Amino acid sequence: MAGQILQLSVSKGGVPKYAVLGAEVGPVGILGDIQQNTKYHGGPRQAMLWITAEGIEELKAAGFPVYPGALGENVTTTGVDRRTVRLGQQWRMGEVIVEVTKMREPCFKLDPYGPGIQKAVYDAEVKAGDFSSARWGLAGFYLSIVKLGTFAPGDPVALLTDVA
Repeated sequence: MAGQILQLSVSKGGVPKYAVLGAEVGPVGILGDIQQNTKYHGGPRQAMLWITAEGIEELKAAGFPVYPGALGENVTTTGVDRRTVRLGQQWRMGEVIVEVTKMREPCFKLDPYGPGIQKAVYDAEVKAGDFSSARWGLAGFYLSIVKLGTFAPGDPVALLTDVA
């Protein structure tokens, strides 16, 4: 399974995040990206947030005014089916290797995108790790950094190791 990076996004804290032309990745994420509430965001197991462009399109079709970076993701990809991403998988994104560590649980910071967006992207099944949920991955996947490097929009995204 392969895709590509559509957009990389950073901010000085909060949402939305804004597009950058390329980025260097350190142990806790994209250099220059800041998390304001480090109790819930950032750190080695939540170094970056990944959302698929196809998931964003589903949310737009449901009436939510979202776009790449709006939901606070650092990496927006195209060509990867969110329903096939699993916790524990390792992916190459440009030079960077990441591991999917946990599902993102959305908070009130997404309220500007419309009432009900949290329920549209996350449910009890996702919380329980049930990837058969129609909402699987819509809120995003947190990533840890396995190999530092650089990446840019257009770089390939490929599954390296799968989980049983």
